[in-house]
Amino acid sequence: MDLNTVNRVISARSRSDLRELGEGSVPLAGGSVLFAEPDPLIHTLVDLQAFGWTPFEITDKGLEVAATATITEVSQLPDDHGWRSHPLFYQCCTALFGSFKVWNVATVGGNICTALPAGPMTSLFSALDAEALIWKADGSDLWIPVSELVTGDTTTSLDSGDVLRSIQVSARSLGSATAYRKIALSAIGRSGAVVIGRLDPVDESFVLTVSAATVRPEQLRFAGLPTASELRTAIEGIDSWFTDAHGAADWRRAVSALLAEEIRVELTEASR
Repeated sequence: MDLNTVNRVISARSRSDLRELGEGSVPLAGGSVLFAEPDPLIHTLVDLQAFGWTPFEITDKGLEVAATATITEVSQLPDDHGWRSHPLFYQCCTALFGSFKVWNVATVGGNICTALPAGPMTSLFSALDAEALIWKADGSDLWIPVSELVTGDTTTSLDSGDVLRSIQVSARSLGSATAYRKIALSAIGRSGAVVIGRLDPVDESFVLTVSAATVRPEQLRFAGLPTASELRTAIEGIDSWFTDAHGAADWRRAVSALLAEEIRVELTEASR
């Protein structure tokens, strides 16, 4: 789809170029969503790819993922660091409703900031308790959990002019055992529910992240692996299930509970 009202494209090579962002001026990363539907209010694109950010950087803190890293790059992240959570990166990529052509252009930042409930990068980095580095419009930096960045169906906590710079995944999360489940109404349909469990390698605490079935990522935390009853009760306490063409709220709640129990059993066996 052409954005036929766009009359200017700015290649952002320094942070000062982001000052152009504002009413009618939006950031461009991969553009897989931006060009998917017309928006007559947009007249300027600020191309973030011109920054040339390195997709991945290994640091003392863990893994830093650039907002402009593509889904394909995430899916091909090398398994050469002994991270127990490594399988989760590819698994979450497969939850994306799109062909390899979309994978090649869609970016981590675009997927998260679009804030669709079924955003697989939101699922991935929320489950890993990753933090997002936000370049604020006033020039300051802000770190915020990815699970809190997405606030609802297509809504985020970002202010006008803010840009998602990168995602930081801690070494502790990377060392966690994980289990992944996804369900959709059709084999290649948009995710109806994505449920991910993570078992901390230090204190053996358990985090269950539910997304796609809820308008925002929902996280349930336990000091250790819960009982089946405790887990089901916690899931029933979630209040952000929703209904759309990809599934009814009651179905999403029911299948999330079933998938969560499968995850609990899998991680219980893995911890023995």
